[in-house]
Amino acid sequence: MIAARRLDLVPLHPSHADEMALVLADPALHSFIGGAPLPPAALRARYERLAAGSPDPAVVWANWVLRLRGPGCLVGAVQATITPALDRAELAWTVGTPWQGRGFATEASRALADWLRLLPVGLLVAHVHPDHAASAAVATACGLRPTPDRQDGEIRWESTPLRRSPTR
Repeated sequence: MIAARRLDLVPLHPSHADEMALVLADPALHSFIGGAPLPPAALRARYERLAAGSPDPAVVWANWVLRLRGPGCLVGAVQATITPALDRAELAWTVGTPWQGRGFATEASRALADWLRLLPVGLLVAHVHPDHAASAAVATACGLRPTPDRQDGEIRWESTPLRRSPTR
C-alpha cells in the first residue's frame, strides 16, 4: 500500500472488480481513454490478468485502486508499467466521474511518482490525449513535461531523467 494525503493506493485485486465497475461506469469517462465501461465479470477477468503480472519478464506491472479514507470507497486507479532495463516507468491514472475535480488523480499520481523515484526509476512517462486538459494538469503536477513525440494520437510526457539511462 502507498499512502497519500486523503487516499490509500491499495494493490489491485480481482475482488475490487464489482466496486470498480461502478466507479468506471460512466461512458463519458472513456471519451479520452477509449473503450467502454466493462461489466463486473469482464473487469474481474481483466484484473485477474493484471494481478498475475506482465507476461514479459522484462516488464513489471504495478496497479493500485484508490481508496478514499473515511468513507472507504474506491474512487479510481493508478498504474505503472516499469521497464527496469530502460530505467523507465509509464504512468496512467483514472478517477471516476463523481470524484473528479477534487485533486484525487493528482494526489494519487504524485504518490505513485514519488514511490517510483524511490525504486529508483530514472524516467517517468505518461501519454495524454491532446484535448485532455485535466490529465495534462496531473502530468504537470507529477513533474512531467510534454515532448514533441506522439503515440496513438497522444502526447508523450516525460520527467527530467534523474540519472543517465543506459539507453539514452
